[in-house]
Amino acid sequence: MSESEARDQPMESGEAETEAEATAEASELAAQVDVLQEENQRLREEYARARRTQYRRTALALAAVGVLATLGGVALPDSRTVLLALGGTGLFAAALTRYLTPEQFISASVGEGIYGSLAATEAALVTELGLQDERLYLPGPETPNGVSIRLFVPQQSEYKRPDPSALDTVFVLTDNEAERGVALHPSGGPLFDEFRRTLSGTLADEPGTLATQLADGLVEQFELARSATPERTDDEQVTFAISGSAYGAIDRIDHPVASFLGVGIAAGLERAVTVETRAADGDRADFLVTCSWANSA
Repeated sequence: MSESEARDQPMESGEAETEAEATAEASELAAQVDVLQEENQRLREEYARARRTQYRRTALALAAVGVLATLGGVALPDSRTVLLALGGTGLFAAALTRYLTPEQFISASVGEGIYGSLAATEAALVTELGLQDERLYLPGPETPNGVSIRLFVPQQSEYKRPDPSALDTVFVLTDNEAERGVALHPSGGPLFDEFRRTLSGTLADEPGTLATQLADGLVEQFELARSATPERTDDEQVTFAISGSAYGAIDRIDHPVASFLGVGIAAGLERAVTVETRAADGDRADFLVTCSWANSA
């Protein structure tokens, strides 16, 4: 064996050992990933099962109260009216709880992941097209359910709002360059439609009352935030102090919290609304969402 061959042999042996170790580590990591995925799936199923069990127990408790109250109404003639009413209410609530129990639960982290990927795509689109930082929620084209709302991102810094009919396409390319930009279906659109369907009473057209309705829907109905406090700063602006966002940072493009508020204000006042989001200073809130409709008739 020549001297050069003698030198090359240990090197080749060392490289083979390193490659074998790398392969073994990759296999071990892949096995660990598989184990973690299985454990994650198991925990999700356990969580869903626990929630369903909780609903069933609540239904059984309500049914027990209903039955006892009904039996009490039979046995106690003097209190029969009240007890029978209580019994009927308990049985009805038990039936609703039992049969309206959701079969599938989606964690906030899943929703955050879905929104995060869409926000990254929209942000990249805005950057690639050289669009502005303005976010406007404008009345769009007519639909069978009424006027729709679009998120318009202008191309020019000195922009003009396009006609509603021009917002029917993603790329708004009118003859007037000041009206050009992109028109997106806002993430808050379906949320607002659901909110409006379940709203007790009519949607307010007074800014203060409307802001309160939207804040309550954001927290109580959709649970997208732990708290939302509207504060009127002037006649053409309202700022919402948001804490505990379920979908992370609100200062990303078309975040469901800011989008729902922008769509709601635009639809309720039938005005074009500019939405600005920023991190809050101090402990009173995490983010501030300001909706402005100055000179937007």
